[in-house]
Amino acid sequence: MDLERVEALLKLMHEYGVAELGYEDEQSRVELKLQGAAPAHVAAAVHAHLPAPAPAPAAAAPASDPATVTVDSPMVGTFYRSSKPGAKPYIEVGDRVSPGKVLCILEAMKLMNELECEVSGTVVEILVENAQPVQFGQALFRVRPD
Repeated sequence: MDLERVEALLKLMHEYGVAELGYEDEQSRVELKLQGAAPAHVAAAVHAHLPAPAPAPAAAAPASDPATVTVDSPMVGTFYRSSKPGAKPYIEVGDRVSPGKVLCILEAMKLMNELECEVSGTVVEILVENAQPVQFGQALFRVRPD
């Protein structure tokens, strides 16, 4: 089972409020469990050709400002603010962003995935530290739309 399929299953579980899901075929077996009410606390135990993700830190979900848009992680992986160690971060608090602007890199299974912004506005908060593991649906950035 590939990582994209696991991510899609996690997204559907969150969307429909399913707390546990098991799936098995000839090649793989996966058991997924959502823990807690907020997507930032998603933890998955995956038994296939995939490593188990690191658990999310046990911190409270950040308070939501109604004037901002939250950019969430579309996958489980490792969050990087720049293209390589020591390089300038893609964005800083106060930067203006627009659709297509790269916000960060999410590494999953040695694949580097650029996360692009989908709104125009100003970055007001970066919610994750560089090189930290992130979970599917975890809030990464807050953007104040134009």
